[in-house]
Amino acid sequence: MSIRLQRANFLVSDMAAALRFYVDVLGMEVAFKKEDRGTGYSHVVFGIEPGVKVDFVGLSTPTQPRVMALTQVPGLVSQPQPRRSAIVLDVEDVDGIVKRAEAGGFHMFEEEKLVTHDGRVGREIGILDDDGNLAVIYHITGWV
Repeated sequence: MSIRLQRANFLVSDMAAALRFYVDVLGMEVAFKKEDRGTGYSHVVFGIEPGVKVDFVGLSTPTQPRVMALTQVPGLVSQPQPRRSAIVLDVEDVDGIVKRAEAGGFHMFEEEKLVTHDGRVGREIGILDDDGNLAVIYHITGWV
């Protein structure tokens, strides 16, 4: 039996603001868009009221097509803590992402030294999008 992760999906309140984070800061690319769906499977599984129009955007990285999705739900409020999910991204340009996140006014957590289960070390930083969705970026720099 095999399992392949197709994509992660975050709910967002404003697609333009979300794309400012996922495209402009993290460097993802818009792969496709589906707009103005008033009913669908997303309504059922996310518990969105029938008739609420939602937009859907698939995102790619340079090496992974359609690995992330955003579903816009008008009137969505930020989820309370503790946060229930995150995406974790291995990135080459940590400093560039941090600089763009700072310039965009996104909330960033203090950088931590990363030590992996197999003894690699690196840097990791958590960043919140405008809706409180968590992205943790990291980069391995060597061995313990």
